[in-house]
Amino acid sequence: MNANDSFVAIADPNRRHLLEELRRGPKTVGELASGLPVSRPAVSQHLKVLLDAGLVSARAEGTRRVYAVSSDGFVKLNIWLDQFWEA
Repeated sequence: MNANDSFVAIADPNRRHLLEELRRGPKTVGELASGLPVSRPAVSQHLKVLLDAGLVSARAEGTRRVYAVSSDGFVKLNIWLDQFWEA
């Protein structure tokens, strides 16, 4: 498996939690870290995995980075999963 694999990225419960939070709207690392029992650096590492998989995007806003769900990143997941519903 590849480190950029979307399935690897969503396998971790903390990353799924981050995606659920970002589904509600864009957030900073600090905002995301407040909802998890892990440090800000750990949240940043999880976000890096999600970024590499194309599931989230980041934009600079002053000195902060604001993260959001990248719906384009979920297309490959949807295509792969959809093959199990067709027949």
